[in-house]
Amino acid sequence: MPHFHEVMAELQGPYKDLGTAIPGVVSSYASLHKAAMAEGEVSSKTKELIALAVAITRECDGCIASHARGAFRRGATEQEVAETVGVAILMNGGPATVWGPRALSAFREYSAST
Repeated sequence: MPHFHEVMAELQGPYKDLGTAIPGVVSSYASLHKAAMAEGEVSSKTKELIALAVAITRECDGCIASHARGAFRRGATEQEVAETVGVAILMNGGPATVWGPRALSAFREYSAST
């Protein structure tokens, strides 16, 4: 199982390179991310948990790492993450039983590092 701090570190260089190659796209995506995850009627914490569930169903370690970290930073509890994994399993079946534990592991990694 990957160490999610390493996953994030591994993705930083290629992401910066992409930003150099297509700065308009990358900066626009960053703006979209900021707007979509902003506090609103749905809390930022809940949005991070939603994004984490989607990341599980998309089987994306980088997305799992990012949104597990985001959920932790916005005050999600381990139980909230575990229940989010449960919803992902409901909606995605078997693959979520593989990727969901990765999400819980990523959250635990971020919560243990503080």
